[in-house]
Amino acid sequence: MSISGLFAAGGVVMWPLLVFSILAIALILERIIFWQRVTKRQKPLIREVLRLYPQDTQTALQILERNTDLQIARIFLAALELEKPTPEEFRLALESAAQAEMPILKRFNTGFETIIAVSPLLGLLGTILGLIDAFAALRVGDIGTSNTPGVTGGISEALISTVGGLCVAIFTLLFANSFRGLYRRQLALIQEYGGKLELLYRRYYSYEILPYVKAYKPE
Repeated sequence: MSISGLFAAGGVVMWPLLVFSILAIALILERIIFWQRVTKRQKPLIREVLRLYPQDTQTALQILERNTDLQIARIFLAALELEKPTPEEFRLALESAAQAEMPILKRFNTGFETIIAVSPLLGLLGTILGLIDAFAALRVGDIGTSNTPGVTGGISEALISTVGGLCVAIFTLLFANSFRGLYRRQLALIQEYGGKLELLYRRYYSYEILPYVKAYKPE
């Protein structure tokens, strides 16, 4: 049977399944491009920034400003652009900026979950509608006659919608799980790099404040 024949045999629910499959492919491609960009550029950028920050803060800031399309760069800038913050304020700025970036990293998760959940149900609905049509065409007197094979053929065609729904759901689920893994890895990296930057700032802050503390002598 040709693809057009399979599509016609699946019934009316094949149309929403087609829409879901196109939508899933579009979302998957967007997420692949997004994660490729992040994983390719992020580590070299942050390592360079962490290396430069103790000696040349302005150069480190300039590098971050040129890469504001990356979430980690925006998180670092949110803290580094504060005017002489305390270590606690610096940490809070990092955490707040990281929380603000989480929806971007988890973008389209709801769409993936909807496609994964609804596609098999649409396939099941199509099968039930096909079975109703097949048995509606069967009369009691036709059992055991030459009309029976036509009914069984209609039942087999009705199952096509279930297969289509499962294929869409399984295909989407594989990529959605991969993106969830990348999100968890990215979250761990943000915490790791943010912690390193916070340690560098605390050291810088202590060096800046300590001379004033030593110089101060209460009367």
